[in-house]
Amino acid sequence: MLRMAIVFFIVAIIAAVFGFGGIAAESEGIARILLVLFLILAVASLIFGRRGPSIE
Repeated sequence: MLRMAIVFFIVAIIAAVFGFGGIAAESEGIARILLVLFLILAVASLIFGRRGPSIE
């Protein structure tokens, strides 16, 4: 997911350089959403991730 966010960010930069404002804005928006989603899932994974076996 982080890879997709980076790809959309690069597409947004390239589109902005060539003057495609609408495409750049949409790609940047998608990249931002994917990045936030990735960060939320990464934090949730760290909090609720696998724990070692419980000692009973």
